[in-house]
Amino acid sequence: MAPLPAYLVRGDQPALLADAVRHLVGELVAGGDAGLMTEELAGDEYTLRAVVDAAQTPPFFGDRRVVVARDVGRFSTHDAEPLVAYLRDPLVTTSLVLVAGGGQLSRALVDAVRKAGHIVDAGVPGGKGRASWLAARLKEGPVRLDARASALVAEHLGDDVDRLASLLEMLASAYGAGARLGPEEVAPLLGGAGSVAPWDLTDAIDRGDTAVALSVLRRLVGPGARHPLVILATLHSHFARMLRLDGADAADETAAAALLGMGGGSTFPAKKALLQVRRMGHAPVARAIHLLAEADLALKGAVDWPAEVVLEVLVARLSGLGRAAGPRPARR
Repeated sequence: MAPLPAYLVRGDQPALLADAVRHLVGELVAGGDAGLMTEELAGDEYTLRAVVDAAQTPPFFGDRRVVVARDVGRFSTHDAEPLVAYLRDPLVTTSLVLVAGGGQLSRALVDAVRKAGHIVDAGVPGGKGRASWLAARLKEGPVRLDARASALVAEHLGDDVDRLASLLEMLASAYGAGARLGPEEVAPLLGGAGSVAPWDLTDAIDRGDTAVALSVLRRLVGPGARHPLVILATLHSHFARMLRLDGADAADETAAAALLGMGGGSTFPAKKALLQVRRMGHAPVARAIHLLAEADLALKGAVDWPAEVVLEVLVARLSGLGRAAGPRPARR
């Protein structure tokens, strides 16, 4: 694919953002000398006028010049006007790489890049796309992990996939580039377990899988993670949605989403709540709300238990309700 005049790389995880920029610049340089072909502007001193001046400079070596401007999110819409004007008629021998960084991106700048070039989202896709993304990064990595080692890395990192690049570099340093590794070689270098998404907890509870639910809970309340009251609030919201749908005349997920006030967004949480309340029935859902109220009082001092113990007992009881409800209906 021919290089474009402009790219905007955006994402909320610095390590993934840096990796995407490095990969993109490597493609744009295409085997040339990056030191001679690339100019980088970073820090608090440069202006977008300086970016325009750099982008308008013809290449000295080769047929292409790559200009990288970092943290463009710090500029206001007014600041971005010279760059927006440049992107209406960009120099064809320059590829401008704008790195979002922190701050709110100017909408005019985003639209200008979209018209002149391409936007690169450096984040990790959700759902099934996450597994494909991780598999691709492992395949491109400096070492080769077998299926068991790959599964171990995916489970251990959880949502902290921005640690993947540094982990692979560490493995390459320890065992050599191109080394083929199994879980025995990988496990000692994994470090602390990564965070997990709160819906991993509620999904395990809904399935009645107490062992998995408790494992996820321990990662959620680990050092530097979520406060116990935040986890309790997540669980309360999950079951409160079911309670609101219990006995309601919601024929499908769209109607359920409307009852839950989820208009304009994804209806998937409403679908999950509707299916689960139909599976569990009124009494278990009401019992869950009662258990949540007891746990709330316990966390606030009614019972002299550590917060972690209160949550573990709660999660075990809630998953027991999910297990007693029987298997989920088969998908049609």
